[in-house]
Parts: sequence; structure tokens; C-alpha cells
Amino acid sequence: MRLFNLWPARSSRASSFRMNNRSKWVWLTVVPLLAFAVTALAQGKQQNKTLLINGYTGEANIVQIEDHEYVDIRDLARITNGSLSFQENFVVLTLPAPRRVTAAATPSANPPAETGFSREFVRAGIEAMASMREWRTTLAVLIRNGYPVGNGMFAYSERALDSLTLASAAASTPSDQSGLQLLTNEFNNVETWSDNLVSARNSMDAANYAITDDALANDPLFQKIARCGQFLGPMLASGNFEDDPACH
Repeated sequence: MRLFNLWPARSSRASSFRMNNRSKWVWLTVVPLLAFAVTALAQGKQQNKTLLINGYTGEANIVQIEDHEYVDIRDLARITNGSLSFQENFVVLTLPAPRRVTAAATPSANPPAETGFSREFVRAGIEAMASMREWRTTLAVLIRNGYPVGNGMFAYSERALDSLTLASAAASTPSDQSGLQLLTNEFNNVETWSDNLVSARNSMDAANYAITDDALANDPLFQKIARCGQFLGPMLASGNFEDDPACH
């Protein structure tokens, strides 16, 4: 076993020992006496560790002596696929070029995109739909019964907007993003319908909703909102994105 010092030598004067056979230690650092080196080695702490050298990885026995780490020079040659030769007073270790780390050796930077809705988005999307349905239903009840549509709708719109914001934060897959766009379209349509009714609350147009039994049935925007709401619920529950013209 021949050891290689993993720490740079502290002395600039390097020397080598002539070896009568290959079983002797070869130290690549200056030591006062060979006997002292052998004694220190016997007292050293040995551990099996993984070495990374120029892109090559392998297991090797590491010997620690006085805060210095040594490794068998044969292990260095083995791990790096290098060559080792002995010539008189020299030990020649030839290392190959550093190994390049390819994309296949590392985790993919662009993993395959998830398909379908994420669980978090489905939960947040259903909550957003419930808030918008409450907003829309409350408006419809006021209209059918001839009650004034005032600024009280603001609380419903804020609740729906908060739910939509949570759904936006939960969107993580391409399907989530597509579903979020439909939810946003539904919110915008309900908001437009609500604003129109609030603006007309004191006009004859608003009164007509209470006088005419089929006023909501003949309201194109209301019908569009209702159809989209009926579509979004089952679509979210299915876990997969689908599209419908009523949500545009």
C-alpha cells in the first residue's frame, strides 16, 4: 500500500526513498525518519470514505495522522482510471483528463410537467366557485323579490376575490393555470353583472326584473354566468381541464 498525502507538503524540500520492493510505503511528503512515519501510520485513524477527484468518484481507505489525510496511491489510480508505475527512485502516477459531468448524471433541470389539476388547486378552485355562486345567488334573490341592490354586494365580491386569489396561489400545473383562467372569467362576468345592477338600482330597468317573471331567464349575461358555474364544478371535480364557451 502506497499513500498519497491529501494535504500539500509544508516543506518545499521534497525527497523520495528508494524502494527495494513494492510492499514498502511511498510517502509524497517530507518526513525526518522512515521509522517515525511507520510508527505514525500505525497510530493513525483509518476510515473508508468516498473520494471525488476530477469528476471521478470511488471508495478509498483514508488514514488521518496529525490533522493530515493520506490515501493509498493505488486507490487514486483505480478511482481515476489512471496508471501507476515505479521507476527507480520515482513513483509515476498518470491521471486522465477530468471527467465532464453530463446532464444524465444530474437530476433533470426540467422534469416532466404534471398533467391534470393539482390537489391544492382543486380545493381552492371549488372554494372560489362556492363564493362566486353565493354572490350570484344573493343578487338573483334580491332581483326576483324587488329588493334594492345596494353596496351590500361589496362584501360578497370581496369574499369571492379572496377565494380567487388563493386559487391563483395554488395553481402549479399547466392545467391549473388553464382552469384559473376560466375561474377568473367567471369572476369578471359576475362582477360586471353586479356592477350593472348596482348602477341601475334606482332606474326602471332594475324594477323590470321584479315585475317580469322571466327577467333573469332573458338576461344573456346571467344565463352565461349560470352555465359556466354549472360547468366549472364538475370539471374541477374530474381533475382534468376542459373548456366551455360559456366561461369566456
